[in-house]
Amino acid sequence: MPGTRPVIAAACPVPGNTADARAWRASGLSTYCQGVTVLGDGAYLNCGMVVPHRKRPRRPLLPGKEDDNAAHRKVRAQVEHVIGRMKNYKILRDCRQHGDGLHHAVQAVAHMHNLALAS
Repeated sequence: MPGTRPVIAAACPVPGNTADARAWRASGLSTYCQGVTVLGDGAYLNCGMVVPHRKRPRRPLLPGKEDDNAAHRKVRAQVEHVIGRMKNYKILRDCRQHGDGLHHAVQAVAHMHNLALAS
């Protein structure tokens, strides 16, 4: 449906020094996201996600690839705005990263977000 952007999954947090691609692979989210287009930034190369095309040294991107990157930026901006809105929930602001507390809070907020979209 146009205008709806449900959250389908959220993973447990990993230590801050864990690479994004490694955290994605370890999270198991790829099994939940099969058949769904998943966007990532340049850190998610070879993870099965749609990532922006890279510009090679001294070579401009082809026009089609430039258009792909522009579309990618627009969708990623919407995703970042959703994450920003989720941070407005007090439970996430007050939650500390001890144990599974943050994970459960994010899952609860994602569920509330989906319920709000459905109503």
